[in-house]
Amino acid sequence: MGSDILVYKFGEKCVATADGIDRIVDVVRDTVGSGWKLVVVVAAIEGVTDSLLTLCRYSELGIEGKIEEYLDLIRRTHSSLVEKALRRVESRESVSKRIDKVLEDIKSTLYTCLKLREVTPRARDYIASTGEVLSSIIVASRLREEGVEAVDLAGWESGIVTDSRFGDATPLIENSRVEVSRRLKPLVDRGTIPVIAGFSGATVDGSITTLGRGGADYTATILAACLDADEVCLWTHVDGIMTADPKIEGKARTIDRLSYEEAVELARFSVKGLHPRVFDPVISKGIPVRIRNLFDKSRQGTLIGPGKPEIDRRIVKTVVLIRDVALLAVEGTGMVGLPGVAAKVFEALGRAGVNILMISQSSSEANITMVVDRSSLDKGVSALESTVTGSLVSSIYYEPDVCIVSVIGAGMRGTPGVAARVFKAVASKGINVRMIAQGSSEYNISFVVKEEDGEEAVRAIHDEFRLYEA
Repeated sequence: MGSDILVYKFGEKCVATADGIDRIVDVVRDTVGSGWKLVVVVAAIEGVTDSLLTLCRYSELGIEGKIEEYLDLIRRTHSSLVEKALRRVESRESVSKRIDKVLEDIKSTLYTCLKLREVTPRARDYIASTGEVLSSIIVASRLREEGVEAVDLAGWESGIVTDSRFGDATPLIENSRVEVSRRLKPLVDRGTIPVIAGFSGATVDGSITTLGRGGADYTATILAACLDADEVCLWTHVDGIMTADPKIEGKARTIDRLSYEEAVELARFSVKGLHPRVFDPVISKGIPVRIRNLFDKSRQGTLIGPGKPEIDRRIVKTVVLIRDVALLAVEGTGMVGLPGVAAKVFEALGRAGVNILMISQSSSEANITMVVDRSSLDKGVSALESTVTGSLVSSIYYEPDVCIVSVIGAGMRGTPGVAARVFKAVASKGINVRMIAQGSSEYNISFVVKEEDGEEAVRAIHDEFRLYEA
């Protein structure tokens, strides 16, 4: 892009230990020493956001003792890190006071919610966003100890403007561009390194919002787009995106390069916790995104970038296993030829807050089969039973013990016989496929099998397409 700006995001395991923070300092100094301007985005320490959301639930339930217990746990987690990561007494004292102030502020909000037995979406986002704020305070302080001019900022202080869909807000890119140029760009231009708390932004009227799962990654790409950055690097604890989960397939290897299109398919299935919209801000700008291992800088990781999808002899790039899902189907001859039935099914599930991961419908129109999060199965069944059963739907069927296997690669598009090879490999292991779906892009074939068969299916496909070969 020619701006000489890089955006680095450091993940939850990178900021969780003194060793990780020391490595962050080394990377930042090396990058700045090479002449780059830099913006840093940090995640919350692993488990902290979950603890904050648990605090919200305890406030709604009126369990005061648990509020104190979890706040103390969060305080001790960060206090321990401060003692190990910061070298100077004055730094430790200053940061400890700031951490105490942040926790006292959310404690006050939690007790207000406790009295009302209600946590509004606005309050939940404010509370949930504080984990990243605490990380940014510590990391910025450690950088200053090493003589690096750094300032910590919350996501909303950096200029990210969103809509008011609390919990899963969408950035307003043009508004954000104006605010980031006004607030962040002057700091970057004078050589100051902003350490941004990821995961959050603010509405036009200043209410704090969160960007949904993987929101710190999303923060990084939003800022990169607003600053016309040259590259985004998502620093994590893994070598990049793999051909399969190495815990399932020991021969899995790191993929050197993916197209945006392939990466978007992966993000839809939560691979490595990527936000499903993480690439949206950078695609139109052609800004590449690299995923690297902070704890092994000798590896270049996976580069995700513009241009035509890279098609190589492997055809398939990666095989993904998605657990904790359930099959949910509606059946009935009353559905045949009647417009609007599918819309009623999806509307009922949407009102109940059930996210649909996959959809398949028989050509007879007498069956619609879906895959949903397993945690949402009960409320999905209840929603359908109360709205669509009767003359249209005669039965509701579900299976809680299934998983999705997704086969992804740009080389699949227009290549005859890929599906045949996938299902032949699975059948050779005696595995029955319960449901199949493929998008029009042809970059992805997904199917459902019993949970006990998922890992074997991944290994069979990995071998069939020889994904272990470099």
